[in-house]
Amino acid sequence: MNSAPLLFAANALAGWLGFLAGALSGAAIGLFFHRETWLGGYGSFPRRMLRLGHIACFGLGLLNLLFALTVNARGSFASAASVLLLAGLFTMPTTCFVTAFRPGFRRFFFVPAGATLAGVVAVILQLL
Repeated sequence: MNSAPLLFAANALAGWLGFLAGALSGAAIGLFFHRETWLGGYGSFPRRMLRLGHIACFGLGLLNLLFALTVNARGSFASAASVLLLAGLFTMPTTCFVTAFRPGFRRFFFVPAGATLAGVVAVILQLL
């Protein structure tokens, strides 16, 4: 049995859940944006990390949705791409949000960045 269609459905669902997480995190963060000094001001590291995590939900959610809509399930790279893009979607916003309050966690950005990079390469190889 080929598990690729199930993985692609997971990417589509994860994409929409990423949009939901982006909207919810944006609404939560937006409650405090009017305070100029909140988390050290607009240009502070914690605020930048929260904004990056919020946008990562939308951006990587879109990447997962596009993957689910465009990739053929019969290729050798499809399953790897699916898992890697899912990993990128879940780990990038998490790393951003945790890093906002525990700056030492910035050292773990190689995990979501590497997963996303490898996933994109796998999609390109799949499409060739």
